[in-house]
Amino acid sequence: MSQTYNILMYSHDTYGLGHIRRTMTIAQALLHPDVNILILTGSPIAGRYTFPQGIDFVRIPGMIKQSNTSYVPHSIKVAPNHALDIRQEIITATAKAFDPAMFIVDKVPVGLKGEVRPVLEWFRTSRPEAKVILGLRDILDDAATTRADWENRNYLHVIDDLYSEVWVYGEKRLYNPLEEYGIPGHMHHKFVFTGYLPRPSYIKAAATQQRRNGDRLVLVTAGGGGDGYPLLDCYMKMAESGPLPFRTVMVSGPFVPKPRQDELADRARRSGIAFKTFHNKPEKLMANADVVVSMGGYNTICEVLSQRKVTLVIPRDTPRMEQLIRARMLQREGLADFIEWDRMSPSLMLGRILALLENPAPWKQAMENFALTGLETIKQRLAAFRQETAA
Repeated sequence: MSQTYNILMYSHDTYGLGHIRRTMTIAQALLHPDVNILILTGSPIAGRYTFPQGIDFVRIPGMIKQSNTSYVPHSIKVAPNHALDIRQEIITATAKAFDPAMFIVDKVPVGLKGEVRPVLEWFRTSRPEAKVILGLRDILDDAATTRADWENRNYLHVIDDLYSEVWVYGEKRLYNPLEEYGIPGHMHHKFVFTGYLPRPSYIKAAATQQRRNGDRLVLVTAGGGGDGYPLLDCYMKMAESGPLPFRTVMVSGPFVPKPRQDELADRARRSGIAFKTFHNKPEKLMANADVVVSMGGYNTICEVLSQRKVTLVIPRDTPRMEQLIRARMLQREGLADFIEWDRMSPSLMLGRILALLENPAPWKQAMENFALTGLETIKQRLAAFRQETAA
């Protein structure tokens, strides 16, 4: 029998970059010479990332989210149900062949449209000694919507019956899903609050680089970009209204529709803005920026806090309230400023950016005092599991 400890991770990746980036961050933290990690992902851009020795991925057919309940195939020309059947077959076959000691599921307890449930039940009946983990970002949605959704999908029963633990990638004192989402008391022991997930820090490297002309730099990022055009367009209008007293790098995200990408690239060129559609190490860009403007998705916030960068968040509030709730929480803690989506305007955006550039000290102090403990906690849980197995 192999002496390696096999970990299988599932990331359904129907929208944006968040799921695959979070999964890869955790995978790299769990990597060890005697650990194998295999990632099941539907991300169409998984191949753009560099996977270290010991981590590989299995690409399942991608699906695009049209609404909170409707999904269609990303590339293959088959009916949605057929694509989901293919995904489920690949997921199930991979799990049985790889035979992992740990299975980590990102965010959705039964996977997209229930595609992971057969594997969860296989673990319970055929591999009861394996650890089955559900990983949740700090905030899913507003309390009422999440409670209704979980009740309709019977998620609490699934977690109680089929999962060993739930890792919450956040801090209980900042947002407590046990209370917000009505988790029954007898299940609380399964929930481990890891803290936020840090990213590699490039702060020291950035400090040693020569800043061109001494200009201040603003980084604008829309994550995956599928819903970020209004933010990018507003920033462009701000730049087009007159010369800005700082430089800009804009990363639109790879999922901005191609015509929109071309339009933004043309406008950026005319306004002297450095424009990219994708960057596989956004932390490096952030480390060189003075201010970061973003929508405040979970992974972007982890990246910003890891680089200790002053941040302006402009969170969308549909189809989920997650980003808005997080933005309010961050502002309350002094970790980021924010503008509500429907109040966004070029003039308000410029005013807030200039204010952050002129007085970054309070925000920087709050970030210096904020610890990102997520990966250390996760590594401790793996060590405990392995010790338990060896006993």
